[in-house]
Amino acid sequence: MASPLTDRALVFAGFMGAGKTVAAQAVAKAWGIEAIDTDALVERELGVRIPDFFADQGEGAFRLREEIVVAHALDHAPPGSVVALGGGALGSPHVREAAGRHLVAWLDVDAHTCWARVAEDGADRPLAVDRDAFARLHAERQSAYEAAAQVVILNRSSDTVATALPALEAVANRPAGTRMLWAWSASAQYPVYLRDGLLADDAPWPGPGRRFLVTDGAVGRLYADRLEPLAARVSVMPGEQSKTVAHAEIVWTELVRAGLTRSDHVVALGGGVIGDLAGFCAATYQRGVPIVHVPTTVVAQVDSAYGGKTGVDLSEAKNYVGAYHQPTAVLVDPATLRTLPREERGAGYAEIVKTALIAGGRLWDRVRVGASVDDEAVIAACALTKLRVVACDERDAGERQVLNLGHTVAHAIETATGYARYRHGEAVALGLLAALRLSGKDDLREEVTELLGAAGLPTALDADVDAVIEAIGRDKKRTGEGPVPFVLVHAPGDVRPGATLAPGEVRSAVAELAS
Repeated sequence: MASPLTDRALVFAGFMGAGKTVAAQAVAKAWGIEAIDTDALVERELGVRIPDFFADQGEGAFRLREEIVVAHALDHAPPGSVVALGGGALGSPHVREAAGRHLVAWLDVDAHTCWARVAEDGADRPLAVDRDAFARLHAERQSAYEAAAQVVILNRSSDTVATALPALEAVANRPAGTRMLWAWSASAQYPVYLRDGLLADDAPWPGPGRRFLVTDGAVGRLYADRLEPLAARVSVMPGEQSKTVAHAEIVWTELVRAGLTRSDHVVALGGGVIGDLAGFCAATYQRGVPIVHVPTTVVAQVDSAYGGKTGVDLSEAKNYVGAYHQPTAVLVDPATLRTLPREERGAGYAEIVKTALIAGGRLWDRVRVGASVDDEAVIAACALTKLRVVACDERDAGERQVLNLGHTVAHAIETATGYARYRHGEAVALGLLAALRLSGKDDLREEVTELLGAAGLPTALDADVDAVIEAIGRDKKRTGEGPVPFVLVHAPGDVRPGATLAPGEVRSAVAELAS
C-alpha cells in the first residue's frame, strides 16, 4: 500500500523510549518504503556514535550539529516518506519550523514507561543515567512535542501504531488543522478527531455499519443533518432528567424497532447527558454495540466523551447504574460550542478548571490567565489529560479517581437538589471549592473562586447542608463500611485520590459554601 501523504512526510517525535524508530519502521514497511532515522543521519555526519560525541564535546556541541542535519533532512524529506526524530530534536526552533511543514505524530509515553524501556533495551544513552534527571527532562520537553504535533498517539503497547495507522492515514486526507488523538486503554483503542468546523465537512467516519442517532431535540435540530446518512433518529428531552433507567428503556425500544444490529453503531450527539445515556444503552443493547461520540458541549468535549464511563441516575444517587464501554471514535467540533447559551459555556468551564488543576503545567498556566472554553488547544489538552489517566487505570482502581476532583460534593449537590437546581458544571464549581478547602489550599481556592466567578459560576451553595451530607454518604466511590474517599489537591499537577477525612471536616467545607 502506498503512502497517503502526497505533499508532506509523516514525522514521529517523542521522548527517549517512546518507540519512534520502531513506529517509523512499521509504517514504512506497510507503505513499501524505507524509514528515515535522523539519529542515524546525525551519527553518519559526526563519524562517531552519539554517546561518544556527547562524552567528548558535550550536549551543546551535539545540539548544534544535530540541528543542521535534522533540519536539512526535514527540508528534503520526500512527500510520503516516514521520519523518526531524535528525542531532543524539537528543542531547536529551526527544526520545529521544518517539522511544521509535515504531519508530526507525537508518541506520548509517560516517564516511568520510557525509563523502563530505555533500561530494558540496554542502549548507551548519555541523558538516561539518573532517573530523577530523566523525569525532569521528560517534563521539560512536553511543551515542544505538544506545540509541534497534529497527532498524539498514546503508545502503550506493541500493536498501538499498527492499530492507529488507518486513523493516521485518515488525518492525512483531512483539511489542514485537523488534530487526532489516539486513545489507548486496556480494553480498546480509538481515534479522537478535533477541528473547528469538523462537522461542516465530511467527517472522518470510523468503520462500516449503519448509524443510529441518539440525541436531544435541541441539538438534533442543529446538527443531526450533518451526520447523514442516518438509519434512524432517537430523541429525548434535554437535561439531566432524561438520564434515567426509564429513558434508557425508551432508547432501547426505539433502537429495536429501528433494527439496530451489532454490525451497526450508535451515534451520541449532544452533551454529557446524551453521552452517558446513549453510551449506557449501547453498552447493554445486545450486550454491547459500537458507539461514536459527537460531543457538543464544553463538559462533553473536554471530559465526558472520553474514557468509556456510561450511566444513568437514580433519585437516590447520581450515575449509580452504568457500565464501562469505550467508544469507537470521538468527533469533536469546537464550533458547536458557539451555539450554547452563556450559562452552558460557563458550566463547562468548571470541568476545564478541574482538568487544569489535575494536569498542572502548561494547561494550568493557560487556564489561570483566562483561556476561552472553545480554544482548540485547551480542549485538546484537556482531552489528552483524561486519556492519559484512563490509559493508566481504565476502571477506577486507583489513579483514575483523580478525575473525580470536586465531584464527590458536586454529585451530592445534584442529588440533594433533584438534578434540577444546578447544571452539572455549576455543581462541580462548588465541589471544587469544597475540595480546595479540604485540601488546605486557601490561596489556590481564592484564585479558583475568582476564575469561576468570572465565568458566571456559583461560588455559594443554595441547598440544604444536611441533604448534601447525606448524599455524600451514598457516593458510589464508598466501599464497605468505610467513609467516602476524597480527592485532594496538593498543588496544580499534584492531585491525589483516596484521602480519608473526618465527617466534621466535610460538613464544615459544605457548610462554608452555604454560609
